Amino acid sequence: MRELSVEKITAVIAALCIEANTDLGCDVENAMQQALLREELPLARSVLQRLLENAEIARNEKLAICQDTGMAVIFVDLGQDLHLTGGDFVTAVNEGVRIGYREGFLRKSVAHPISRKNTGDNTPAVIHLRLVPGEQISLTVAPKGFGSENMGALYMLTPAAGLAGVKQAVIDTVKKAGSNACPPLVVGVGIGGTMEQVTLLAKRALLREVGVFHAEPEMAHLEQELLCEINQLGIGPQGFGGKTTALHVAVEWSPTHIAGLPVAVNLNCHVARHRTRIL
Repeated sequence: MRELSVEKITAVIAALCIEANTDLGCDVENAMQQALLREELPLARSVLQRLLENAEIARNEKLAICQDTGMAVIFVDLGQDLHLTGGDFVTAVNEGVRIGYREGFLRKSVAHPISRKNTGDNTPAVIHLRLVPGEQISLTVAPKGFGSENMGALYMLTPAAGLAGVKQAVIDTVKKAGSNACPPLVVGVGIGGTMEQVTLLAKRALLREVGVFHAEPEMAHLEQELLCEINQLGIGPQGFGGKTTALHVAVEWSPTHIAGLPVAVNLNCHVARHRTRIL
């Protein structure tokens, strides 16, 4: 059995918080460059150029790509043969968030839901933990701003709604979001499971590399259909019109109960932040 000190986890989480918030992923940047080539509307092209310039400045100057540096959402795949030593895992993760947001000069956006008193250090993080085979740990930091998070939706459809109902739920969510979610979007879709599971599926879908469609042909076809339909809505970059309302659609699914068809839609803004490190 391999051992790993939680101090290492703290250091990695801190670094990932800064990287995710200051360095736009190559997959997202490439998708925006391709969108720029396809766009015909001058205003839409101008907006995409500004977004790319903003990302370049943020990367070079080590500044936040967006002023909303989000809640720290942490996805953890923990190998069952890895023994963590030196302290409590959750405490170590939150300490990493605390350090990263302080040293990266990132906005602290976490507050009590009723009193609205800010916690002051962007903790606690939202931690999703999976136990997996092996003796490694995978840590993914996915800061989630609430311009896009507020525009997500959960639908508890009946089986009679079928595939058409699933597609309509996604399209309706993007339509309602309009410019509020800061398009061009990455759209995460969860199908199946239960109420809580389907929302996690939708958020986990956002971690997929932009431009990589589902391994199952049926789901890949659905993703491509949805992407095409979303980009025909005319919302465009930052809501100014054009062909690029979404850069990518990713679907994750799970078996569900015979009486239900849960669907969740989680939107990422054009920043679509996440960084992963394996220890």
